[in-house]
Amino acid sequence: MPIKKIYKPVLFTLLILDLFLLSAVASFRLTLAGEVVNLPNLINKTFDEVKSDLAEKKLTVVQSGYQLHHSIEKGRIVYQDPSANSKLKLNGVVKVILSSGKEKVAVPRLVNKMEQSINPLLREAGLRRGKISHIYTPKHAAGRIVSQYPPADAEVGRESRVSLLVSQGKNEDIYIMPDLLGRWAEPVIEWLENLEFRVGDTRRAPYGELEAGIITLQTPQQGFPIKKRTLITLEVSK
Repeated sequence: MPIKKIYKPVLFTLLILDLFLLSAVASFRLTLAGEVVNLPNLINKTFDEVKSDLAEKKLTVVQSGYQLHHSIEKGRIVYQDPSANSKLKLNGVVKVILSSGKEKVAVPRLVNKMEQSINPLLREAGLRRGKISHIYTPKHAAGRIVSQYPPADAEVGRESRVSLLVSQGKNEDIYIMPDLLGRWAEPVIEWLENLEFRVGDTRRAPYGELEAGIITLQTPQQGFPIKKRTLITLEVSK
């Protein structure tokens, strides 16, 4: 076989191999020049956490300032640029803003005020009503605030909640209403008043042939729980 016939396929193969290598090198360089990474969500992370994570992705993070935030604690990220899931080239820069915490406001003095009157005070201070607990105490009228948390003049974040302990007044004894029907009204009323129960005006109405002065109707009815301040009303035959 002539020598020139052998050289032709060898030269052709070498030429193809050279072209392939050149193409691969060019493609590799192009990939390096334009390689991109997906930017994760950085919100609510600390600056140090983000700095470490982005360094692994060959990205740089830069702090651009602070901003008040009602829910993200101080020192954590509240804003990022570019936003999460953006595509960035290697060595790209990410700007972040950190939370400076909640705006501080002073808690007003609520102790000794009536519970129903405090909503305007809380709104004006930029605060919210928190947990309401109740306690029986003879020292404070029912509905009056006995204690508060946080205490008056404490500095807390805006929109924080203030918990209250509210008096329910004296813990009164509970009694069971007796059956008064068919009894003479006059001695029953005297008996109830001597025990310091409240008896309302007695209504008198005809009741068949029943003698005058007999209890024919009572409120509350027999068996109901009552306190001494419960109003008892009676209807009596006339």
